[in-house]
Amino acid sequence: MQSQNRFFDDLSKVLNGLAGTVAGVGREAESSARERAKEWFGGMDFVSRDEFDAVKEMAAKARAEADALKKRVDALEKAASAPASKPATKRATAGKASGQKAAAPKPAARKSAPPKTGD
Repeated sequence: MQSQNRFFDDLSKVLNGLAGTVAGVGREAESSARERAKEWFGGMDFVSRDEFDAVKEMAAKARAEADALKKRVDALEKAASAPASKPATKRATAGKASGQKAAAPKPAARKSAPPKTGD
């Protein structure tokens, strides 16, 4: 009886070792397949999820800013197309009525520096 127990003990040790080896081979195959997939996808210019989310957030901010600017431009155009509520000044009206051009202000005369004397 003693020999049968020893045989089964040895057989169970061999089978446990075999199961561990098979599991190790499976883990190694999986890591190798992942590495090959990363290399293959890396060559195809894919982006990571973090990069995609960052660019998506930037695009949303840009769209919101563009919408705000569009509303502002529309309001300015609407204000510019409305008739002017300020009456024109008398001087500008008189010049336009007579066909004269308004005289531009004269620039201030520059003072020239005194000539330097040689030492």
